[in-house]
Amino acid sequence: MSITAQREAELLAKVPTGLLINGEWRDASDGGTFDVLDPATGEKLLTLSSATSEDAMAALDAADAVQAEWALTAPRERAEILRRAFDLVTERKDDFALLMSLEMGKPLAEAYGEVTYGAEFLRWFSEETVRHYGRYITTPEGKNKVLVQHKPVGPCLLITPWNFPLAMATRKVGPAVAAGCTMVLKPAKLTPLTSQLFAATMMEAGLPAGVLNVVSGASASKISGPLMADDRLRKVSFTGSTPVGKQLMKDAADKVLRTSMELGGNAPFIVFEDADLDAAVEGAMAAKMRNMGEACTAANRFLVHEDVAEEFTAKFAAAMKALKPGRGTEADTTVGPLVEEKARDEVHSLVEAAVAAGATAVTGGAPVEGPGYFYQPTVLANVANDAKILSQEIFGPVAPVTTFKDEAQAIKLANSTEYGLASYIYSQDLNRMFRVSEQIEFGLVGFNAGVISNAAAPFGGVKQSGLGREGGAEGLEEYTTVQYIGIADPYAAKK
Repeated sequence: MSITAQREAELLAKVPTGLLINGEWRDASDGGTFDVLDPATGEKLLTLSSATSEDAMAALDAADAVQAEWALTAPRERAEILRRAFDLVTERKDDFALLMSLEMGKPLAEAYGEVTYGAEFLRWFSEETVRHYGRYITTPEGKNKVLVQHKPVGPCLLITPWNFPLAMATRKVGPAVAAGCTMVLKPAKLTPLTSQLFAATMMEAGLPAGVLNVVSGASASKISGPLMADDRLRKVSFTGSTPVGKQLMKDAADKVLRTSMELGGNAPFIVFEDADLDAAVEGAMAAKMRNMGEACTAANRFLVHEDVAEEFTAKFAAAMKALKPGRGTEADTTVGPLVEEKARDEVHSLVEAAVAAGATAVTGGAPVEGPGYFYQPTVLANVANDAKILSQEIFGPVAPVTTFKDEAQAIKLANSTEYGLASYIYSQDLNRMFRVSEQIEFGLVGFNAGVISNAAAPFGGVKQSGLGREGGAEGLEEYTTVQYIGIADPYAAKK
């Protein structure tokens, strides 16, 4: 059953439209606003307050004012807040799923999947909060005792992308709360509504005023610029493009800020000659079409052994062709729109360039006519290894297929990119999995699995895909600093 206009209006009425500063929702200091659009129709969903530099500083004022007190709260208290937030998000899955579908475009089935995935970061870090261990040892020569403890790094700037509006917020807010850090959250201007509702939910779960502040706005630089120049900010966590990440790292250098950067990707999907092709196609659909291909982990290059390339491509194209584009709220939709017109145009320009250079569109290859920013699910065959579409992140429902002759060439092609986030290997040879995994330069490897992101696992890349990890035990470390206390051994004299 499709969602009614009345249901959408009722949900949008629940979303706070102001800035969250010190526990209160307020208008922008200059009264400025910006509109959030439905990518399936191009029509306005809501108008939000647009934060100014003055508002950003007010948010940091609030975060800094409560940092010391928040850092001293009992781990169990912070854990219980996160657990209550998990329960509330889970109870309100219908609201969060619909809101994500409206502002980002993903089909409701995928949106429900993100609610489950995103909420799990709250539960995972609620459990990790009380298990963040230090250590106490004797130095090797026996003269001192070593006491190591982990302390919250301090006020953090969290900058989230538009493609996973809930999960990217929970993946950053969860460990920050667990560690005892205060936060200024800057959601993406294209999809801020979910973060607004999530922040309200965190407050309802018992998060004290000032611990989480939200400054949505049309200008990211007006918010991040003054914050990163302030001595009170101690960390920035960013998920987004590599060029923006590089600039933030340069800005962070002036204050020697802790940084976590989850940047661009160019994931290879390697299909060896011994792969189960039906399983590989199923995995390819998951790795490529999750979020309409608008994911940094999305399979970007399909490297298929020449002996099975024709069969794999035919089966893959048939699966892609069977998808039905439409507004995410429609019951039969299996692929939603791209997030904005610019994104759709960029995807199409990559397809046109590849076809002009000799590639063949086995299925798709063009925008969908009508309202919204839809693009046909597309499979390209005979793509040259030097084609631009193989070196640039596509961020859309387009799958270029190229071939390789042997394992060594597959590894070389996989590594022929400046990025190193996700990768996928399909083979029935476990030894090959170990050989290839050790030689390819990626932070994440999916072996016979098209989706591997999980709150319990460390997520992050190498090379120009960033640094640091989110999720897993490692995710909590990103929000702490290590302090060592050397204690004179009271028994040293007797020794």
